[in-house]
Amino acid sequence: MNRMKLAEIARWVNGRLIGDGNIEITGIAPIETAKAGELSFIANPRYKKFLQTTSASAVLVPEGNWDTTAALIFCRNPYLAFAQLMRAFFPKKHTIQPGVHPSAVLAEGVQMGEGCAVAPLVVIEKGCQLGQNVILYPGVYLGEGVEIGNEVVIYSNVSVLEGVKIGNRVIIHANSVIGSDGFGFVPHEGRYVKIPQAGTVVIEDDVEIGANCAIDRATLGETRICKGTKLDNLIQVAHNVQIGENTVIAAQTGISGSTKIGNNVTIGGQVGIAGHIIIGDRVVCGAQAGVTKSIPAGTVVSGYQARPHRQQLRIEAALQNLPKLIKKIAAMETQINKLEKQLQKNQNGD
Repeated sequence: MNRMKLAEIARWVNGRLIGDGNIEITGIAPIETAKAGELSFIANPRYKKFLQTTSASAVLVPEGNWDTTAALIFCRNPYLAFAQLMRAFFPKKHTIQPGVHPSAVLAEGVQMGEGCAVAPLVVIEKGCQLGQNVILYPGVYLGEGVEIGNEVVIYSNVSVLEGVKIGNRVIIHANSVIGSDGFGFVPHEGRYVKIPQAGTVVIEDDVEIGANCAIDRATLGETRICKGTKLDNLIQVAHNVQIGENTVIAAQTGISGSTKIGNNVTIGGQVGIAGHIIIGDRVVCGAQAGVTKSIPAGTVVSGYQARPHRQQLRIEAALQNLPKLIKKIAAMETQINKLEKQLQKNQNGD
């Protein structure tokens, strides 16, 4: 862990310091639990209340009025500043040294750039090409003809199957499978006939894929995840899906085949997305949304079936009043029945 003085931290994050620049910071912690010598941050207004009780020596905050005894560093984006400082205080250190472990199995003709690290029990099939400074953790499998760019990190027990192409600076977390067969079957005479999945998967630069994800190869052509996109754990990407640039997708989301997702899209957890639809740029899908039709660019949707978010909120508010409405309708029906009986008596001259 590194140590930095507040003045240096302020320069690092391009912030404005209010307080003693000679204070030494030895770590970063949540504002609720931070101790003297530690730095924290506020990116969400809900945490503002902790400023009066925190023991942190300094806090990263947006511009404004803040009531605290801690030193303050005003930042345009405290969350981004926090991320930058995390890299400084907790640099990622890989335990695997460059070279090939004796227990790894490499086919003849595998090409590797300088600085690659291949851990125990890795298997690399023929025709694979690895760029510079690639790190393969124990148990990784690379199928025939896989191409990997520079500075890629693939964690334990990941399978990258034949013909998959991976760009530069990609991170793939443990137990994910890239390039498994797409879910393609033809019903015939009461049974299902498998459709061979002859396509591939392309993962562009700076993509990060969480643990236990499954990204299926295309039936024909390619399944593609474009540069800068981030996938959480436990995500299913079906055959021929196209995901645009700088999109983020939270855990347990499933994307059905041949759907196209645009750039800068945000998808919450447990979202289900039907196949053969288009989700436009900058769309936001709330958690557990059921997306069954295409969504125009810039739309915020939630609920099942997914609707514009404000409409969904109105529907949910109305549902809260449903029991009262049922009682009112029942009372109105009783009253109407009484009036109808009285009217009938009056007409009969009773």
